[in-house]
Order: sequence, then C-alpha cells, then structure tokens
Amino acid sequence: MGASAVSVKRPDTARWEALGTSVVLRLTDPTALELARASVEHELNAIDRACSRFRADSELSRVNGAGGRPTHVSPLLMEALTVALRGAELTDGDADPTLGRALELAGYDRDLLLLTPPHGEPPLYGMQKGHAGLESRGEPDRHSEPEWDGAIAARVIAGWRSVTLDHARSTVRVPSPIRLDLGASAKAWAADRAAERAAQASGCGALVSIGGDIATCGEAPAEGWRIRVTDDCRSDPSASGQTVSILSGGLATSSTAVRRWSHDGHTMHHIIDPATQAPAETIWRTVSVAAACCADANIATTAALVRSGAAPAWLEQLGLPARLLDRSGNVTTAGSWPTG
Repeated sequence: MGASAVSVKRPDTARWEALGTSVVLRLTDPTALELARASVEHELNAIDRACSRFRADSELSRVNGAGGRPTHVSPLLMEALTVALRGAELTDGDADPTLGRALELAGYDRDLLLLTPPHGEPPLYGMQKGHAGLESRGEPDRHSEPEWDGAIAARVIAGWRSVTLDHARSTVRVPSPIRLDLGASAKAWAADRAAERAAQASGCGALVSIGGDIATCGEAPAEGWRIRVTDDCRSDPSASGQTVSILSGGLATSSTAVRRWSHDGHTMHHIIDPATQAPAETIWRTVSVAAACCADANIATTAALVRSGAAPAWLEQLGLPARLLDRSGNVTTAGSWPTG
C-alpha cells in the first residue's frame, strides 16, 4: 500500500473513495476540477471491473477461474497484465503477479475491510496497494511491526513465466491452480492512467494519488508537486516522515506496517516473498521510490521489500531515487533522494 500523502484542503484538490482506498486529484487549474474528476472516476470504475481480485464479476476473477483455459480479455486487462509481467521480469520475479493463491493461503482472501485485525485493533478498512482487489489500507499501529514466525506458508508454487498472453487473440492463459493478483503494479498503473486522463480532460497539469501511489501528467506547479512521505497516506502533514517535491513521473510507497491482518493467530502483511510463498521477512518498514511512472516506482518498492538488506545497492545500481525506513526508524537513501 502506498504511504505518500498530498494535502487536500485546497480549492485545486478533490478527494474521494474508490478501489477501496483514498483517491486524491490535484490540478494546476482549479476551474477544471469537476471535469477532471469525472474523467478519473470513469477510468477507475473500468479498472475496478477489469482488475479486482475481490469482485466475482471482474475480468481477473474470470481469468483466475478458467481452470487453465485461455480466456478472452479486454485491452484494459491485457495492458494491466503486461505491466505486471514486465515488473516480474525487471525484478527477477520479486514482484510476481502469480502470488494470488499464496495471499489467499496467508488469509488475504477478501478485501481487508472484512479481515480481522491483530491484537484486538479496530477492523481494517479499505484497500491499499489496494484497488478493489489491488491492495488495501487500514489504520496502522504506529508502535509495532508486523510479526510472522514462518508458521504459515503457502505450498502452491507460483511462476510468472507460466502465464501466457496472446496479444493477437486477446487471450490470457493461467495454469491451474495459479491465481493472479495485481497488487504489485495495478494500483500504481491505475494512478498513471488516471493522471493522464485528468490532464487530457482539464488541459492542465494533474496529480493523482491512489492509496498513496502518486502519478503526475502535464506541467507541474512552479515549486513542483509537494508530497509528504509517511507510513500511511491518510496521515496529516504533521506525521513523521519527509516532504519532497517532484516535477514529473511518479512516486510510490510500500509498507509492511499498514496493510496487516490476523490469520490463525499470526499477524500477517501483504508483501509475499516468491521464494518462500509467505510474507516477506524484511528489515524495512517502508520503502518509497520515484521513477518515470508510478507503476515502475511501485514495482521497485515491492521488490525492495522482498530483497531486504540487498535493496539499497540494487536501487542505487538502477539509479532510482529511494528512501528506505527500517524497523528502528533509521532512514537509508539511494540515488538522488534528498537527505534533508
């Protein structure tokens, strides 16, 4: 789930709920806000119907339930799957879209709104790195970390290379019993598409945040788009974190401290390590990355959490500006991420 926040108490900004999480739209021209919002809402509704793992009537659910048979899909879902498999290839499988069954076996078999939180906390609600089936958000316990002792592990072997996309026939084949989950890419990809739609509709610069994954399109304000990087995208500007500014592209944040739930007496989180098919044992609490688009930034944050201690050198090698917060509150940066 994303954890970057943008202020919404401004006349050039709109905020609402979609895809099970918060959506923030900001424009450089406030007079075009209503038109741009309508365009974004239309786009997100279409993505929800295509990509949700938690909607029985979604295209993705139809693909997952096809029993290994080729399934005809829309151009929208084909694009989402192409982005997800590209992310798996770029990360050597660390951001793997074939982990749906592993998430189900870890207890993430429904929207987090319906899952029971650990330690008697209030129910988690919404979806974060949450699209109506993409990922979810809950109220974080800011003083504790997710705990997993390895007692629960999925036994289904996933593999992104086994997914076949036939672009000529517009079909997808997913071998049974593999189930796709687009949580490592689709919410950020949705933000990229939504920002583009908002800019087209308004004729001005646009920023869209979906659950804290942020995409921009068009000309930025003179001072850039100011973003507060925190554990929880719903935090106010006073929350612990760092304020940064971007002129273009996207910024994504993934955290193991927000989307959590209780399963068989264990506290779980949504970042699955493909090597173990279980929640990743990572040293990082939160990872933020800036990239040319939000989808690429989000793919990198997911892989960084999986790679744990090896992540900073990997991000540095890629030249991606990144901020990594460990469980003790220490910050490590990579690339050109500001240290101030």
